[in-house]
Amino acid sequence: MSKENILQTIDADIKNTPVILFMKGTSTMPQCGFSAVVVQILNALNVPFKDVNVLADPEARQGIKDYSNWPTIPQLYIKGEFIGGSDIVREMYQTGELQQHLKDAGVLVN
Repeated sequence: MSKENILQTIDADIKNTPVILFMKGTSTMPQCGFSAVVVQILNALNVPFKDVNVLADPEARQGIKDYSNWPTIPQLYIKGEFIGGSDIVREMYQTGELQQHLKDAGVLVN
């Protein structure tokens, strides 16, 4: 698949999925600690999300980095907006900013 097609696919996924996490591994079997942290936070908040395993697709792995202009994985998007990686998500969760952002975006948070 061409780089342009990869970026179009990523863009469509991000725009059509309320909460999407580009990660190493899957939500049920994260393959890195940073991805696992974000999965744990989303699960703790009972937020449904789509996981994209970048280890299964090297083109997607590079594509998401090009798309966001962000060098690391995981990458969390909420309603089309890039939120950040593990450290940013953890910090936002600890301050309550993530929960508020999810509520403001219309994503249910318990």
